[in-house]
Amino acid sequence: MNHLCKICGHETKPWIHPKTKALFHVCQSCDFISKDKALYVSLDVEKEKYDEHQNEEGNIGYVNYLYNFFETAIKPYVLKGTILDFGSGPNPVFQSILQKEGYEVMIYDYFYAPDLQYLNQTYDLISTIEVVEHLQDPLPIFNQFKSLLKPGGYLSIMTLFHSNEMTRFKDWFYIRDVTHVSFYTSKTIKKIADILDMEFIDTNDYRYAVLRKKEID
Repeated sequence: MNHLCKICGHETKPWIHPKTKALFHVCQSCDFISKDKALYVSLDVEKEKYDEHQNEEGNIGYVNYLYNFFETAIKPYVLKGTILDFGSGPNPVFQSILQKEGYEVMIYDYFYAPDLQYLNQTYDLISTIEVVEHLQDPLPIFNQFKSLLKPGGYLSIMTLFHSNEMTRFKDWFYIRDVTHVSFYTSKTIKKIADILDMEFIDTNDYRYAVLRKKEID
């Protein structure tokens, strides 16, 4: 049975991990790699995994990690205005950082901040930190991000990009997290931008990328 890429629609190639025998679907057109749906965990298991995270304001390393993302992927583009932090986690540390910097911040998280009020307004910027790798069907969510941005608004994405070398992929710690099901490169993000008719603004080809909604669709 053919498996089509969830991003670009091209036919993928199956790849089986030599040790775990886990099945992945590899798109050689846009670099997107998805874990086979048979390996998806339940929502209960997913939340248990998230509850283990020590992402608190007292964790200096984590706070510095967030500040670095702020300095590289947010501050250069939006100095004031409204921000949606999508996937804020059990402790909305990034919201606190952004508020201290003078932004108006709305948060959403499927498990920890499920209020859908965030859908009732538009934003100058949407941040999504370590979220898109958890999305089983990413493109509709990216489409929603675009719909929630003001004309000229920015989407700032943090995830860890894969190297596009399967010899390295098989030992990559990122795939060992059972909640990680979608893996990208900057090429994948560029393809998403093309599909959504958004501008691809910046990336470090490692951990973040920034897209911009055009002023006029």
